[in-house]
Amino acid sequence: MAALLVLAVALATASAAAAANGGFTPQFAHSPNTHNTNTVYYVVLGFTSAIFVIVEAALILFIWKYRARGRTRAAEGQQVHGNTRLELLWTVIPVLILGVIAAIVFVQLPGITSAPASAASAVKIKVEGHQFYWQFDYPNGARSINDLHVPVDQNVELEVVSYDVLHSWWIPQLAGKIQAVPGQTNHTWFRADKTGTFYGQCAELCGPFHEAMQARVISESQADYQSFVDTRAAKSLGRAEFQGVCATCHGMQGQGGYGPALASNSLLTQRSALEALIRDGRGLMPPVANSWTDGQIGALVAYAKTHIYKGASTSGG
Repeated sequence: MAALLVLAVALATASAAAAANGGFTPQFAHSPNTHNTNTVYYVVLGFTSAIFVIVEAALILFIWKYRARGRTRAAEGQQVHGNTRLELLWTVIPVLILGVIAAIVFVQLPGITSAPASAASAVKIKVEGHQFYWQFDYPNGARSINDLHVPVDQNVELEVVSYDVLHSWWIPQLAGKIQAVPGQTNHTWFRADKTGTFYGQCAELCGPFHEAMQARVISESQADYQSFVDTRAAKSLGRAEFQGVCATCHGMQGQGGYGPALASNSLLTQRSALEALIRDGRGLMPPVANSWTDGQIGALVAYAKTHIYKGASTSGG
């Protein structure tokens, strides 16, 4: 009875955690391909949960039925002979289960990997993985850092690349993981079914600040999306660059952290020196700006001069 009670409590706890999305189940899907992924997950979860319950219940039953019941250790227990029909059943049933799972996977797979035929007018965006941030290139040439803006209810096709090491693009509510591999272009897609912000991060260990390499997909109306790529992206680029790239190591106000303090370093006011540093890297600092345009460098320098640089320290540092 105690074992049965423990099993019941465990199942009830797991069910509650799953219902509350406590890490046992995928996040709620907001893109067609993620719906398909979740369907496969729940099919496999259903079969494996049923098998777990049946096996554990049979184990408890057999332990109870064939317990010693006061016999000495030297006494032989009840002899049980094979059952051909039962043995055939537990061979055939797993094969059938695997066949059902395989069939469902192959039915759902095209909707996971391939955008619908109606996606000819999809928004095509390039995703660049860097240590330790994401950069996005929009069709009109606009760029953003860590925040990807997309129009709601419209297919978005992503070209995913890396400029240094392996990264992995992953927004759980919109799509599965896709690797960002140096020298290779991978593709994925999604279609956000509502406005809002969806969170994700790099899912591949890529260096000491891997955990800080987070991303947001901001789904908005077509008008708001167009406003962003036309004007707002350029206006906020310098701030996004410093906060999304430099601040990871140097602090949001340039106060220092893993990297040295910058707020009193006149390097921030010297475009050529700052550009050489961020393009080529130095010491433990990777070349964070190896794909940046001149406009991006200018935006960073302008923001750093205005909002970060506090004047040289009295020690000349």
